[in-house]
Amino acid sequence: MQHPGKLDIQSTVSEKFRISNKNCGYNWTDFDMERNIGFKERRYIEELRILTKSTALDCVIDDRFDRVIYVIRQGDMGLAIGKKGDNIKRLQNVLGKRIEMVEYAETPEEFITNIFKPAEVVATERSAENGPVNVFVKVRSDLGIAIGKSGCNIEKARILSRRFFGFDIGEVLLVEEDA
Repeated sequence: MQHPGKLDIQSTVSEKFRISNKNCGYNWTDFDMERNIGFKERRYIEELRILTKSTALDCVIDDRFDRVIYVIRQGDMGLAIGKKGDNIKRLQNVLGKRIEMVEYAETPEEFITNIFKPAEVVATERSAENGPVNVFVKVRSDLGIAIGKSGCNIEKARILSRRFFGFDIGEVLLVEEDA
């Protein structure tokens, strides 16, 4: 039996957050995905809020590439990065992991563009009804930036697109120029 004044820690840690219009400022009514945010992710989100005064909508701890990926509320990106990247440097020192930030966007196309920055994404194309989305870049040098070292950037795009919009990222391709 639980005392009326005590908080049940186990149920709090494992509860599911349902994203809706009232929770995080989302306006897209079709966006009805469920995500689990664990204790460690919540701690990292709170650490970001304390150090930078910006709001993170989500946090992904990617142990494969030893990094933490924050999805920052639209318009808060400058505040989260700080002058000359000072906030990111401080956060990296506190957490002991590499920090990456992506600005949230309402549409999947804008969100994908934000994920791959600084590479310039010119188009996205869905191959089949429930197939993966192919991403197109204009310049050959952006191809390497979009894929990233050992595929870390494309893996970040796959994680976040699955988590927020429920689809997968296929390939990053170069746009063919008409001669």
